[in-house]
Amino acid sequence: MVFQRFIGAIGALTVTLLVLANPVHASSVSTTPVTTDESVQLTVYKSPNCGCCEEWISHLQSHGMKSSIYHPDDLNAIKERYRISPQYQSCHTAISPDGYVFEGHIPAPIITRFLTEKPEGAIGLAVPGMPVGSPGMEMGERFTPYDVLLLKSDGSSEVYVRITSLTQTF
Repeated sequence: MVFQRFIGAIGALTVTLLVLANPVHASSVSTTPVTTDESVQLTVYKSPNCGCCEEWISHLQSHGMKSSIYHPDDLNAIKERYRISPQYQSCHTAISPDGYVFEGHIPAPIITRFLTEKPEGAIGLAVPGMPVGSPGMEMGERFTPYDVLLLKSDGSSEVYVRITSLTQTF
């Protein structure tokens, strides 16, 4: 009897920890974890001197993603070609083989989720600016909450995921 209560308590604790560890907190996004057997391949355009971009690419690789890296002479031309409005821009732009855009320091699990869901009318995701604590912008325990925006083909956006804690980014 004591052993059964112990096992029951362990099970309840495990379920609680799994619920609390879920990295996405947005009412419009499914909280079901996304897994994939295929490695995500992204083409990344960035400045050759940007260290935070390198850190973001390392973050992608730590999640099993692969990337081809290019250093264009005119990064703004890349952003214009893929219709990334200035208010959504950051220091690097990644493109999936399907043509989806990933602008800025987006956590790898959010990219994977997006590529699985492929929301209708979306051209990709963006984290405008360079929020402290986002992948590639780590500064110890410092963190600034930020939104991952869903970029729509009509030029508008909406919040895809709200990142409210450092533990949600990894």
